[in-house]
Amino acid sequence: MLLKQSLLIFCLFAYVTAFPKPKEKKDKARIYYNKALQFKAKRRVETATLILKNIIKKHPNFPDAYSTLGEWYFEDHKFQLASNVFGKGMINCHSHAKAFAKPFAKCLVNNNKPDSALLIINEYALASANMEWEALRQQAMFVRDAIANRWKDSARNMGPRINTISPEMFPTLSADSQVLYFTRRHNNMDEDFYYALPDSCGGWFTALNMGNPPNTSDQESSQMISADGHYLFFTRCENRSENGWGQGGCDLFMCYRADTVWSAPESFGATINTPNFEGTPSLSADNRELYFCSDRPGGYGGFDIYVSRFEEGLWQVPVNLGPTINTPGNETSPYLHIDGKTLYFSSDGHPGMGGKDLFISRKINDTGWTKPVNMGYPINSTVDDNSVTVTLDGKKIYFSSDRDSVAGNYDLYEMRLPKELQPTPVSYMKGYVYDSLSKDRLNYTSISINETKTNKNLYRFMSNRGDASFMITLPVGVKYTYLVERIGYNDISGTLVFDKQLLQKPMEKNFVMLPEDYVAPIKDSLVLTIYFPLNGSKLSDTDIAAISKALEPWATEKGIVIFVSGYTDNTGTPILNEQLSAQRAALVTKEIKKKGFDDLMIRSQGYGEARAKADNSTEEGRNKNRRVEVMIRR
Repeated sequence: MLLKQSLLIFCLFAYVTAFPKPKEKKDKARIYYNKALQFKAKRRVETATLILKNIIKKHPNFPDAYSTLGEWYFEDHKFQLASNVFGKGMINCHSHAKAFAKPFAKCLVNNNKPDSALLIINEYALASANMEWEALRQQAMFVRDAIANRWKDSARNMGPRINTISPEMFPTLSADSQVLYFTRRHNNMDEDFYYALPDSCGGWFTALNMGNPPNTSDQESSQMISADGHYLFFTRCENRSENGWGQGGCDLFMCYRADTVWSAPESFGATINTPNFEGTPSLSADNRELYFCSDRPGGYGGFDIYVSRFEEGLWQVPVNLGPTINTPGNETSPYLHIDGKTLYFSSDGHPGMGGKDLFISRKINDTGWTKPVNMGYPINSTVDDNSVTVTLDGKKIYFSSDRDSVAGNYDLYEMRLPKELQPTPVSYMKGYVYDSLSKDRLNYTSISINETKTNKNLYRFMSNRGDASFMITLPVGVKYTYLVERIGYNDISGTLVFDKQLLQKPMEKNFVMLPEDYVAPIKDSLVLTIYFPLNGSKLSDTDIAAISKALEPWATEKGIVIFVSGYTDNTGTPILNEQLSAQRAALVTKEIKKKGFDDLMIRSQGYGEARAKADNSTEEGRNKNRRVEVMIRR
């Protein structure tokens, strides 16, 4: 009997010790959990995921496995799998149910199941009320309404000719919608510009790298092609310059194209760029307004949208678009449509579906904006939708989103744009400017477009430096007057009728200019020419003395007009050259005023690279063209 009792006790002891105690189970789960993290760190994601799934199967009350696996699925935008994990964690880990409730509800919202999410939110938010729960509630209700009022069309991935395993972002269309430009990120580091041409079936040929320039080994991003096709504006990061506004940051740069080759990129300088971030530029159709985002001090939150205007030959200090557009969150990727009135942008600060959404606002008068409107579902998703462009006729939208991949791995999408979100219908006029006698093309010719009734100037364009081409985009259904001006030629003026039929077939028009039979007026006197070094914008003591000496004989003359005209060589870009020539003329004008001459007597103007005195292909010639001339008319 004693032997049987001893054997029974031994068997019971063996039975108990054969199964791990709760603490031993937890320790074993922890060991495997740490191994999963190690595999993840080594980028062996499948192995790491499999280990966590096994932990959940064998140790269903180990909460860390649910939390981490659900987070990994969420990061990969596998919202259904993530919600399954967090939902199971709530059931099996009772003491952690509240902790799992919020990520569970968030996964349901992102999986376009807002009603199910609201059930969780309404159950748990009251017990632990805070701003995060309330924000999640607002997002769920927004998603519910957006899906209920979705647009009829669907967003379509643009496919393998455009999209790759790398991120594609920042689509931009040429004014005639015949070239699609975008940014592609390689190896999650370097970003380059690509372009694609349309095929005959309504799609696009395989995208090609734009080459160098503008692409370099540095990071070029968020390109924007001007409506006339002459300028490329973009963001460049890691700028290793020695000045205060460029070093180590992201700044705005520009290139110019006189023929088929882009010029070397040039920075906008300290008026636009700061030690903070400046990027995602968008240029108005008349090349006179530059929109961009920045996180410089003085804004409303993270990134804000700013605008700088090109006036009197200079880019003016950027102005914040104000609290109607900007929020305490981030507003980025502004895109001003060619109509000049409709602004599209990305924001995570305005009410939306989650992540970054795309919004639309329309200009009121010259500076005001309507309250931004969320562009709705399925243009927007519960993840990041971060940049947009719209065709000239306003009927199709191209945008980037990471909805079908892991966070940050963007693709380009296209969709028919609902009428409610379309800009003003726009068409364009293109052609060349010619000399009527020699038939030579006249580059750098000014073309001004005015309002018919008031004769108010609306736009000012320049013919291309190289081939003298121009492309002017204008809203249809409007009458305009135009004025074409170039030094040494008679002005041309006339009327443009932009009918709606131009939406189908844009206008082609050449301007033919008659040279003036110009004889220098007998009473016009060139009294002084001051030459400047390359990129120079300062007067030497010798220059100041020369100004004083040249103007001294005219100090007592009455009824004279002093013309101060600045010129540059043809290096750099026309916009910056116009700005530089105006700065130089202003310096000379300031010194003339110090001699007692009245403002009303002086006409100061910068003409950029126009009216070259010498051959710009030689250094000697360029030295002669960088000048300011002072002429006195009696």
